[in-house]
Amino acid sequence: MDLEVSPALTIPSSELGWRFSRSPGPGGQHVNTSDSRVELSWNVAGSAALSDAQRLMLSARLGPRLIAGIISVSASEQRSQLRNREIALAKLSRLVAEGLAPEAAARRASKPTRSSKRRHRVAKEHRAATKQQRKRPSAE
Repeated sequence: MDLEVSPALTIPSSELGWRFSRSPGPGGQHVNTSDSRVELSWNVAGSAALSDAQRLMLSARLGPRLIAGIISVSASEQRSQLRNREIALAKLSRLVAEGLAPEAAARRASKPTRSSKRRHRVAKEHRAATKQQRKRPSAE
């Protein structure tokens, strides 16, 4: 069951590591006897599915999440181990896809238009006039 992150990147199932444990989530007495919590790990540093550029990009962007070059996600939302496996695969896929996504173009600041400057000035004059009317009248 290979994990397809994008059409250009597929992580082979042999590189994915699975761990199962008892879940503290929903399930009543059932959770006391079954290992429904899933932890999925993938070695980014040693993966053959990544090019050197992709490896560097993931290491830079996912740096805080990596422990010794390994990224881990866990899922314990559902009662079923199978469903939690699917959730963990989706989480890892989304994380890797976000890490490999190209950066957005930098925003270029624009100047305010002449009409927006005029509207701003008129609004300021209106506010100033309102505040002037709140003043206590002079004694004269």
